[in-house]
Amino acid sequence: MKNNIYTNTNTFAITTPLYYVNDLPHIGSAYTTIAADTVARFQRLQGRSVLMITGTDEHGQKIQRTAQSKGRSPKEHCDSVVTGFESLWQQLNIQYDRFSRTTASNHEKIVKEFFQRVWDQGDIYLSQQQGWYCVSCEEFKEERELLEDKYCAIHTNQKVEWRDEQNYFFRLSRYQEQLEAFYQERSEFIQPESRRNEVLSFVKQGLQDFSISRVNVDWGFQLPIDPNHTIYVWFDALLGYVTALLDPDSEPTLENALSKWWPINLHLIGKDILRFHAVYWPAMLMSADLPLPERVFGHGFLTKDGKKMGKSLGNTLDPFELIQKYGSDAVRYYFLKEIEFGVDGDFSETRFINVLNADLANGLGNLLNRTLKMAHKYFNGQIPNINGEKIEVSHSLKKIGISLGEEVTQAYASLAFSKVCEAVLVLARACDKYIDETAPWSLYKQGQLETVAEVLYSVLESVRLAAYLLSPIIPNISNAIYQQLGFSNDFNDKSVINSSEIFVKQVSWGTLPGNQILGQPQPVFQRLELIETVA
Repeated sequence: MKNNIYTNTNTFAITTPLYYVNDLPHIGSAYTTIAADTVARFQRLQGRSVLMITGTDEHGQKIQRTAQSKGRSPKEHCDSVVTGFESLWQQLNIQYDRFSRTTASNHEKIVKEFFQRVWDQGDIYLSQQQGWYCVSCEEFKEERELLEDKYCAIHTNQKVEWRDEQNYFFRLSRYQEQLEAFYQERSEFIQPESRRNEVLSFVKQGLQDFSISRVNVDWGFQLPIDPNHTIYVWFDALLGYVTALLDPDSEPTLENALSKWWPINLHLIGKDILRFHAVYWPAMLMSADLPLPERVFGHGFLTKDGKKMGKSLGNTLDPFELIQKYGSDAVRYYFLKEIEFGVDGDFSETRFINVLNADLANGLGNLLNRTLKMAHKYFNGQIPNINGEKIEVSHSLKKIGISLGEEVTQAYASLAFSKVCEAVLVLARACDKYIDETAPWSLYKQGQLETVAEVLYSVLESVRLAAYLLSPIIPNISNAIYQQLGFSNDFNDKSVINSSEIFVKQVSWGTLPGNQILGQPQPVFQRLELIETVA
């Protein structure tokens, strides 16, 4: 494989799954996309050129049947659902760069070129397929994977169907040893460790060739070698990541698509589609003689009040309603702070409100508000004229602050978003304790203005650092904090050119300029009240 041909250390390409358009986006889709957006924002802060890809997977029998049941054409159905995804991403403040649709004409050309490469390798053949098939998974199932009475283990209200048909197959079994060697060589490829172990166990059992075409399905691309067959949805959908790399005015060829952003640095997915991304996808790329992605990360599932969510249970969580009630930053913060990324996590509205009030309203917000009011009262609405670099390293806040940037950077890199939030909260809590212990209002009455200046400067600088480090997660709140500190930064402005030098300075404790005019103190996050349960 040509492993180094496409490497560019200053670019970073990240993908969400291409979401299946059988229905409007749910909270699980929002969860993955929030995480991807947060990673993309942090990479941009570091000065890297970033491409964030999201989009929709729109072919297959399930879509065809869903559209028929609603009296629409498949394309009309897809268009209506895509609008819902675009609307939700806008409301969640998701800054994607490309929205990939598998119904796009340039995607078809890429898929067929890729198919031809794999065909020329001798890795595709025609054979008879018999077995139990889940339409919702778009996948044949082995008997041992099914629940009682032939129900799918993933779509538990869906019975599988018996199929006996001719399909074209991809020779996955040919890549057994190559994949095992690859997993050994690139131990970081599948994350977290629990997902890696799942894949290794699955592969160790022996890989079976999988079908990549369907008959009697109109909704999809015809096979270039046999128009009676439609390209199976997964073989088609995975290539949506490649199509998305094309510059809009480029001719849709594999070479053009792979010229700048390939290989993808990070595929973020839910654990239910791990096998396709960690086994099938790398094998397909090996067959086409292309470099493999850097990392596949499979996160856990979400529950609500400790129970699995589902329409039949009547306990689904509407992301649109949640944002409307509480705002995008609140939703982003809760799911990344309260759920360790990579394991299953739970949503409780009571917990949601308590966490947001404790961390953002009573915590960071109140800390800024009380300190700003003192700065307005004691220093005429200006940051005290202190040089942060000259404050002693032994200072209780500086001691935490000087290593915080590195700690948080490492946490973002390993997708440990909850660790990011906790590390920043340690500094915020230390600030509250520091104010209570130093009592700047008493120092002011005693005429110790220089000491008051250092106290207030140290707290304001710590709040600035906290806002900067949390800006990929809560960009609107970070904007409000920065504006009240007298800056004009906009963490939502993608046109701002960052650099590694700017980043290093911003994550260093002590960079707040003395004498800067402060904004008026206002709550950056209003306390939340439990009104009614989000359905």
